[in-house]
Amino acid sequence: MIKRFSRYYKPHLTWFVIDLLCALAVALCDLVFPMLTRQIINVYIPNRQLRLVIIWCAVLLAIYVAKAVMTYLINYMGHVVGVRIQSDMRRDLFDHLQGLPFSFFDDHKTGAIMSRVVNDLQEVTELAHHGPEDLFLSLILLCGAFVLMVRIHLWLALIVFASLPVLVWFAAKKRLKMARVFGETRKRVSEINAGLENSISGIRVSKAFTNRAYEIEAFGRDNANYVTARSSAYQAMAEFSAGTGFILDFLNVVVLVAGGLFFFYGQISVGDFAAFLLFVNTFLSPVKRLVAFVEQYQDGMSGFKRFVEMMDEPEEPDAPDATPLVPGPGHIQLEDISFSYNESRSVLSHISLDVPAGSTVALVGESGGGKTTLCHLIPRFYEVNEGRILIDGQDITQVTRRSLRQAVGMVSQDVFLFTGTVYENILYGDLGATRQRVEEAARAAGIYDDIMSWPDGFETYVGERGIKLSGGQKQRIAIARVFLKNPPILILDEATSALDNVTEAAVAQALTRLCANRTTLVVAHRLTTVRAADEIVVLTADGIAEQGTHSQLLAANGVYAGLYRATAN
Repeated sequence: MIKRFSRYYKPHLTWFVIDLLCALAVALCDLVFPMLTRQIINVYIPNRQLRLVIIWCAVLLAIYVAKAVMTYLINYMGHVVGVRIQSDMRRDLFDHLQGLPFSFFDDHKTGAIMSRVVNDLQEVTELAHHGPEDLFLSLILLCGAFVLMVRIHLWLALIVFASLPVLVWFAAKKRLKMARVFGETRKRVSEINAGLENSISGIRVSKAFTNRAYEIEAFGRDNANYVTARSSAYQAMAEFSAGTGFILDFLNVVVLVAGGLFFFYGQISVGDFAAFLLFVNTFLSPVKRLVAFVEQYQDGMSGFKRFVEMMDEPEEPDAPDATPLVPGPGHIQLEDISFSYNESRSVLSHISLDVPAGSTVALVGESGGGKTTLCHLIPRFYEVNEGRILIDGQDITQVTRRSLRQAVGMVSQDVFLFTGTVYENILYGDLGATRQRVEEAARAAGIYDDIMSWPDGFETYVGERGIKLSGGQKQRIAIARVFLKNPPILILDEATSALDNVTEAAVAQALTRLCANRTTLVVAHRLTTVRAADEIVVLTADGIAEQGTHSQLLAANGVYAGLYRATAN
């Protein structure tokens, strides 16, 4: 874990080294003061060498000015390094998220994922900055103080350092408890974020059902669990801090008693005793730094551990010898495919289907029959358990996912528009497209006139998830996005089911233009919208029940005929 953490220092090594050098300079400055104090008390003052006292006090002042400069650099450059490391980790994590399969997002709440990207890495900044710096500074001060204290009085120095094993034992014992409670705190924070994201996203539903009290109660439970977890963390921190503080304070008493006895018996001078007391404080400073570091380490590394857990989630792999999909007309073949989300429930079982290039095939049937799932298998959002899928004779597992998905366009019932402008949302279909092509796509989707009637035109802000637009406007912007992408294969998943009749007619016209000369799979519950399909496939939990044209299936008077009569009435 430490080795993996340390890799993030490499791009910022220059600033990190400067930070450590400044820390070294500060440590040396702290070691100079006790030695100068010893010399002044033992030699200069008894011999009334006022000029040397003034000179060395001036030198000491200059040292403190240099120390202030070094401290400024440590605080500025060190924190910048920490922020940059945090930024690099967040960048890597976001990049990794883009490559994770759909199944990962099915199993993890959005708020919990956001918590790992944002909250869990907050303390990494402080750990990345103060961790190495505190360890380095503490090592220099401890070693330097020990050497100089031994030179002043060996036995008194040994008494001081005899306390270290007790301190180390206590710290190690409490460290395990802190690791556990800090990990639990991180989990509670992610639960709060997940619940908050869910409540805010559903705020309109909450208001519609007047469930404010319920939402407050649910959030209160998560919040109370966080308070409990955080309280346990603070209890562990308090035990650690109080215990180590007592050991250090007790050490001061021991030094005063032992040093007083040595002075009483004439084994140490006043100047040496004063210098030794200053060195004890110098010795305690790095010990206190180490105590603070243990707390910081637990908090920072618990976040980094959760970061690593997500980074270790396997991305969607391409086959080792995968090649780009060779562009073609879009002939789709499903050969005896089976799929299940888990072992307990099969969604698709031994499905075989041939979709000729340029044709329109409708998938109909009751909910839960696997229509949407089948569509998601074509761009490899999920992997089939058995069988194979071919596009223009190419096994989709043997082509790169990027090239495969570039060949497939999707328009669904639940249109997602990114927060931003209309122009940016259409441009998302092809980020390299010109303004002219974006406008042409808008015209083809039948949304251009609406856009131009708005005060800001294409720069109109759509709001979060397109909340400022009507359902029909969002659908046509989504269609424009696919027009700009211009894929040979098109999947329409209930693309008009949530619209009123007038709006549906306008969107249907845009979809008709979009489907022209493309291989199209249409998922529909409203069967009147698929009557013109080249082939209609009735999909049930047991597989394909029927397939044929609208007239053929009506004449067969089977499952489709029953569904059609039910939806037509």
